[in-house]
Amino acid sequence: MRKLILMTALALGTTAARADNGFWYVGAGVVFSSITGLTSQPGGFGYPLPDLNGTSWKVYAGVRPIKWLAGELDYIALGSADGSYSHSHGHAAAAYAVGFLPIPLPVVDVFGKIGLARYQLNSSAIFSARAGFEGYSTDGTEFAWGIGAQVHMSMVGARLEYERFNVPNTSGARVTSLSVLVSF
Repeated sequence: MRKLILMTALALGTTAARADNGFWYVGAGVVFSSITGLTSQPGGFGYPLPDLNGTSWKVYAGVRPIKWLAGELDYIALGSADGSYSHSHGHAAAAYAVGFLPIPLPVVDVFGKIGLARYQLNSSAIFSARAGFEGYSTDGTEFAWGIGAQVHMSMVGARLEYERFNVPNTSGARVTSLSVLVSF
């Protein structure tokens, strides 16, 4: 019985110590993403497709068991674009380990993150030569990284970050986002 009481006290004490920033967090925000150099065939030899440069959205959730380390899952809508005879759109899901710098400001966090991003790009093009249609779809998993800063007051905060991952046969994905987050 004493062991059970001791373990309960330790568990509750750890939870109370983490209550300043929250153990769990969720967020959503506005994204500006850029993927250029899309073609309808791998290797850059196909019909050029419209670049994905534009505003979209993202959501994320994380767990921060200790002040300097978190695990995070992101979903990023990479946007869509229309060309004269073509259309492109994409999205990505990522899993990150997030490391926070130990700076002496209690409401500011500066962080870096590394992980894996699973992306999918879909494009279609209509050729004018024979009015033919060609579609192109690619997906894969690549190394991803990011940097950023966030400010928080109590349970609510704001985050500015930059993320990057490779997409073969393109310039790669560059994602800048501004989001709000809630910790609990």
